[in-house]
Amino acid sequence: MKISSQQTIPQIHLNIPSFLHNLTTSQYGGGEEDRTGLLGEKYGTIRIPGEVESSEFEMILDAAVEAKLETRILEEWYCRDENTVPPAYYLRPKSEMLKNNHNTMESSSNSMNENKWKDVSEEIKKIFKTAVKLLHEKGKMKHSQAKRYLSSAVEDELDFALGKQTPAFLKKCVCYIRKIANIERFVKIPEMGKYMDVIHIGGKVLRDTEAHEKLIKLRDEFIPTIVAASNLRVYTSVTHCDMKLGYSQEVENHYIEGLGKQFYEDMIDIIQATVQQNFDTETDLLYDEVLQHSSLCKTYSSFYEYRCEALNIVHKYILHSKTGHINPLIIYGGPCTGKTLLLAEVAKKAYTWLQEEMGPESDPVVVIRFLGSTEMSTDLKNLLQSICEQLAINYRCLVQSYPKKIHDLRDLFINLLNESSFHRPLVIIFDALEQLSDNDDARKLWWLPIHLPRSVRIIMSTLPNKHGILQKLRCLIHEEDNYIELISRDRKMCSQVLKHQLLRVKRKVTSGQQIYVNEAFSKCTLPMFVNLTFREVRNWRSHKDVDESSLCVTVHESIEQLFWSLENKCGLKLLSRALGYVTMSKSGLSEMELEDILALDNSVMYELNESIRQCNPLRVPYIYIARLKEGLKGYLIERQVKNVTLLVWANRHLQLIAQKLYLHSEEDVHEMHTIMAEYFLGVWSGGRRKSFYSEDQYLNGCLDNNSRSMNDEEKHCMDLTSFDRQAPDQPWVFQCNPLEPDIFFVNHRKMTELLHHLTRCGRSDDLLYGVIMNFSWLYTMIKIGQFDKALSDIELAYNYSQEKELKFLASTLRSIKFKVTKYPGSLSAELQQRLLPVVSSLPKLRHLLLECDRDGPKYCSIVPLHSSMDVTYSPERLPLSSSCMHVTEILPTFNPNTVIAALENGSISTWDAETRQLLRQITTAQSVILGIKLTSDEKYLVVATTKNTLLIYDNQNSCLLSEVEIKGSKHCGIGGASNFINGFTLSINHALAWLEASKDVTVIDLLYGWPLYHFHCWYEVTCVQCSPDGVYAFCGQYLNTTTIFHLGSGEKLSTVTSEFSGGFVKFLLVLDTAQEMVMVDNEGGLSVWNTEEITNPQLTDDFDCRKEDSEVVSIELSEDQSAILICKALSIELLDTGMWKVAEKFRAKHNERFISAVLSKNGDCIIASMENTSAIFVWRRDTGQCMASLQEISGTIVRLIKSNHHNMLLSLSTSGVLSIWDIDIITAMSNIDKSGKPIQRLVLPTRGELIYTLDGSESVHKWNFSTGFIEAVLKHEGIVENCVLTSSGEIMITSDDKCSQYVWHTITGENIFRINGQRISQLMITHNDQFVVSLCEQNASRVWRLATGHRVCNILVALQNAFITTANTFVVGMTKNKVLAVSLWTGSITKKFCCDDGATIVNIKLIPDCPDIVVFITSTETVNIWSLTEEVICRRVQLPNNFLKDLEDFEISPNGKLGILSRGDENINVLDLHSGKLRVVHAPGIIWRQRLSCDGRYLVYICFRNEEDDDNGAISSLIVMRLADGKNIGACSLYKTPTFLSLSQRHLNIIVGFDDGSIGTYTVVDRVDAALKIKIATSNSRQIFSNATQVIRPKCHNYSFKVNADCIWRESTEVFARDSPITVTDPETSETTTPKKHNYCYDKVCAAIDCRGHSFAADN
Repeated sequence: MKISSQQTIPQIHLNIPSFLHNLTTSQYGGGEEDRTGLLGEKYGTIRIPGEVESSEFEMILDAAVEAKLETRILEEWYCRDENTVPPAYYLRPKSEMLKNNHNTMESSSNSMNENKWKDVSEEIKKIFKTAVKLLHEKGKMKHSQAKRYLSSAVEDELDFALGKQTPAFLKKCVCYIRKIANIERFVKIPEMGKYMDVIHIGGKVLRDTEAHEKLIKLRDEFIPTIVAASNLRVYTSVTHCDMKLGYSQEVENHYIEGLGKQFYEDMIDIIQATVQQNFDTETDLLYDEVLQHSSLCKTYSSFYEYRCEALNIVHKYILHSKTGHINPLIIYGGPCTGKTLLLAEVAKKAYTWLQEEMGPESDPVVVIRFLGSTEMSTDLKNLLQSICEQLAINYRCLVQSYPKKIHDLRDLFINLLNESSFHRPLVIIFDALEQLSDNDDARKLWWLPIHLPRSVRIIMSTLPNKHGILQKLRCLIHEEDNYIELISRDRKMCSQVLKHQLLRVKRKVTSGQQIYVNEAFSKCTLPMFVNLTFREVRNWRSHKDVDESSLCVTVHESIEQLFWSLENKCGLKLLSRALGYVTMSKSGLSEMELEDILALDNSVMYELNESIRQCNPLRVPYIYIARLKEGLKGYLIERQVKNVTLLVWANRHLQLIAQKLYLHSEEDVHEMHTIMAEYFLGVWSGGRRKSFYSEDQYLNGCLDNNSRSMNDEEKHCMDLTSFDRQAPDQPWVFQCNPLEPDIFFVNHRKMTELLHHLTRCGRSDDLLYGVIMNFSWLYTMIKIGQFDKALSDIELAYNYSQEKELKFLASTLRSIKFKVTKYPGSLSAELQQRLLPVVSSLPKLRHLLLECDRDGPKYCSIVPLHSSMDVTYSPERLPLSSSCMHVTEILPTFNPNTVIAALENGSISTWDAETRQLLRQITTAQSVILGIKLTSDEKYLVVATTKNTLLIYDNQNSCLLSEVEIKGSKHCGIGGASNFINGFTLSINHALAWLEASKDVTVIDLLYGWPLYHFHCWYEVTCVQCSPDGVYAFCGQYLNTTTIFHLGSGEKLSTVTSEFSGGFVKFLLVLDTAQEMVMVDNEGGLSVWNTEEITNPQLTDDFDCRKEDSEVVSIELSEDQSAILICKALSIELLDTGMWKVAEKFRAKHNERFISAVLSKNGDCIIASMENTSAIFVWRRDTGQCMASLQEISGTIVRLIKSNHHNMLLSLSTSGVLSIWDIDIITAMSNIDKSGKPIQRLVLPTRGELIYTLDGSESVHKWNFSTGFIEAVLKHEGIVENCVLTSSGEIMITSDDKCSQYVWHTITGENIFRINGQRISQLMITHNDQFVVSLCEQNASRVWRLATGHRVCNILVALQNAFITTANTFVVGMTKNKVLAVSLWTGSITKKFCCDDGATIVNIKLIPDCPDIVVFITSTETVNIWSLTEEVICRRVQLPNNFLKDLEDFEISPNGKLGILSRGDENINVLDLHSGKLRVVHAPGIIWRQRLSCDGRYLVYICFRNEEDDDNGAISSLIVMRLADGKNIGACSLYKTPTFLSLSQRHLNIIVGFDDGSIGTYTVVDRVDAALKIKIATSNSRQIFSNATQVIRPKCHNYSFKVNADCIWRESTEVFARDSPITVTDPETSETTTPKKHNYCYDKVCAAIDCRGHSFAADN
């Protein structure tokens, strides 16, 4: 934005919000600039001309002499230059003329220079003004000539900005005119000279009338003329001065405030108008791609200078009409030979050439791609697709979908070429074929059509010796005529081109200077060198001394010379950083971005502050950016990307030199990437102040090392050096209207640049949380169709950071791709469903979940609170061999993706499992490998071979360090070489190995690779274990004996033998924290020894596990050493090391055998594999429940290996495939509680955070709403059929199929009393929680008092679908053809309605807000509204014929206005009960269940998927519809079969029961009341986001029913048991005469239902 002002207003700061700043300057500025002009009461003085033609100058000089003026100063300051055409006089630089004081930096010298220049300039202006006026009066100089010398800068600027502009451009311009009333009165005040033109005559101060007249002409004639011809915005304001003080500071501030407000409003209007123009192209990728190449073509063609023969050849090729084959044309040549400029010129002229040839009615199509300049033009697949799309649009071909396979895409490309015709010929231009990536073998050119249709021309350029492309082309196209080589021109042609270039800017060189130019051209004649030479010599003056060193002789040197010359104009630091930032940016920088970033660079601002002494170092003066652009014009070019004009290098040569000069220091590069990352993150936006010095810089040298901290005073001093750099905010999207979040503009600059700089400056946290885990970024990328780009960015971040959360996020996004690309608004709900179960194991996902909570409800009103979705997880798979029999050993490493595998053929390979890349390989000289092991620091890899040798390798370099032979000692009694190595183990610095049937253990020093000594044991050695500190070795032997040795000295310390001495020691465990050793024999016997006194271990426990004939397969000590896992073939046992007893035991099923088992990191889960199965099983340790069964698709699992470094699990299948599983993710599945059977019913209390479920078993499960965990299980004798709760939820009444009713205290889990006698069909409780209604189908139903268990009355009629009225007066229900209202207190039928003509009652509902109104549907398809009090039908609504045939559900709104009916199809039927109108709303699938919210505003329903929807396993969808407008405000996929749907009475929480016994909880956050709902949604659901890594699971309590009944119901009486807490008393006196036993039950229930103050009579 250009602001023109002639008023010296002291630093007007317009407080424009940063988003406005960003939109105006970089995002939607397009190629044109907005211009703002300020015009006041001051016209200003004339300008001193920088250059005057010699004839005019001499005429002015003569006129000045004639006017008797002293012209010496004019002759001194102006010098004649013969290199100007025609010759001219130029104004000498101030630095040259005032050089006496040039080198001094003192302020007094600077002010002296300024004063001297002021005097000189006034004198020069006076001479010009007088002489020009005189010449004009005499008619020697025309008015237009004189005006050039007599106009002020204000008039010139306004004429340049507004004159000769198009109306469209003037719409973007604003002009503010300010008049000061009665300004002449205050002319004598000295300060007024700043605001008006004054002159001094005879000691008096008067207004300059001549300047005033010019101002009036400009203000009242020129600007109104512009307004009349366009829509230029002009605002005129009148300022009234203070009568005493004149134009005071208060008047000034008032004016500035008003100006700022008006300016802000105008900028908003201009931006919105621009935004509307760009909205249609916002997400059009093809438009942006074509625009980028077109803008580059326009720029490059403007620099084309040579009119070489190559252009004529291309012209003939395009118009070629001979018979024969048409082949592509190839242009080749070295760097800087002008290939790109030539092809740009061809693209520019091809349309005109073809039209001239074919006639004006023809419409040629020209497609150009500068390969490598954009991401889409680098990859072959994207390149072909974009060209196909462009051709399809130009030739109006309908392409239903573009092929996924590259060969199919190439076929489509060939077919589209055939769409061209004589009247619509096609020219395709590819520049720089060598820039294509080698993906899809692009450089082999298999995709290039060799034989072209008659109306198609393809022109390409390439380097001659890059990737063998030219050689490949020569094999495909043999005719030499199809090749044009751009070679160096001769010196004469270069001189001729240079001459024309100079004449175009009215310059030339002298004959003496031409000698050195010719000499330079004799050494280099490349087009770019000619252009660089032109830039140098155009500044030569005729009197300049030139020699051999004045011109460079190579392109490289000339570019460096160009940069160095700019350093003098702009400053070294500013230029180096500015060019560095442009070079390191991913796609270039806009002018405004460059200015913003330089303002954040302290080194640049410090240099500027020192050189120009700025008082407030906020910004880089625009003059420096202008100098930079002008100095690099043609080399730093503009390019349109996503409607933003970016500065980029014109070619790669310039970029390489800039990188070499200014990006050679790693420290500087890191700092610059950090500044750019902070800029695009918006770290310093919103008025945040950035210090000139970092804390480290401030402290450096100020404090000693022991006290490097800042006190308050120093912090205050540092605050004084902090400034707001006015950096703009950087949101991911710019929203025009907060109420319409889907209408937005993407911040493409942030999208493009931020990730690039974050990865290069090492800011992994900002990368993780600022980009990848940012919901706005993810949603925006998907919304604009960049799903695959988002996925590749996540994978890039994963490769950089190796955070497994990113890997899981990427796999999650792949699994929901179909859903979120089709419905982007569902992203938050889909992510929450999948991430909530694993967030305890992958804690860094919390940030993304919180972002989903905050921003997700803008687009989807469903917020999952607890997800029971089973985690879909696929491990990394690595084929090692054709069979597991060939794999000897597998070792995990520190790197979770790196494994070492040894094969029996002697090869040891180190693999990257993720990329399946072989990193290193060792071959052991054809020895069969017995085993391999790594030292704990992974420095050494030790290999045992069948040659009885240990090979010690350097693991990092895979080089053999030493080979040690293991021999039996003389004590062995067997031949040393007759037996193989039986086993070996490693400590920190030693290897210990023993032979088969040997009593000796050889100890080897790993560092030097030689045997140190032998450990001599009593019996044959079976296993060896070293202590974690590497001090002791424990040698297990036959007869369950263990000997302890000192590793450092070889001394035998002690020997111990277990009582179970029949077998041998198979495993040894060393518990260093408890100073204990555990011996486990082959039969499962276990003995524990205290090793506190290592020379005399004491037996502390002997544990006999040999109860079954089962061999021990594996053993593991938990990470915290609190438990030992013993895996046997038929069972798994967990031993508690604190008490040394079996804590848990898991038995294998019949005919199944365990092959391995491991513990999870926290010990909560057991992961095991079984013989002849291809699955990994996960058991919950506390419940024994199998939580997951993970299928291994590569075959039967034969081995499990656990990595303790990263909690990874490795499995080997029979097919030789290694799978790497993340145990953290596997164990996350156990966080999902399940009852084990399909949920049949959900019961919710009115208050509280609990859920009760019935699943057709003998148990009621009590769930915590917030965590989703089962807190308690209430067991019954029979299958639970009914359940009701009091409003507080403390008392629960249930009934089962064994004719029993139970009253439970839900907090303690106690079954307070039990009633036997009748099977209950429906249970109800009154609204005051005092009475229970037990309906029976066979016998009399009963109303009984909850506090005492006593009957109130019998109901003799069998009711269905019954409910209790709000006033607790009636039980209303239905029979076959009647609606009955039965009194709660007498049991008699008080009100009834009977159907006529044999009609039956289909369904019945009570209207909540109208408790005396009942709605029921009859079989005659009539909806009846019946008043209980008046016993009359208030209204009847007739439904369509056959409507009730498939009726499945019927809901009534609380106010009774609407009825919602579902019929098992894809329609929601909304019935207006007042008007009788039926409205049908289409649902996305067949509706399974629907529920109306308590407030009647929303309908929640579940519908099943259509078969054609490929949604990765989603079975159904949960959808919320707002009834006010019928709009679906949220949708969420359900990946399990739902079995029950329920809504809570408060907050509109949704609970869904599933067929596996799990539940999912959701809430609805509508934008209408988002503030309240978001608070609710994020408060009651996110306890999972505590600081703890793992969620602490509460212990699940089991409560059982009373075995004996307290009361038995007979036909009309109750019989209480003797030991019942309820005794038989008269109901009227029960509350005063209850014995002590009764008080216990009575008090318990009363405390829960809070009914002590009520009496039966009062309720009645």
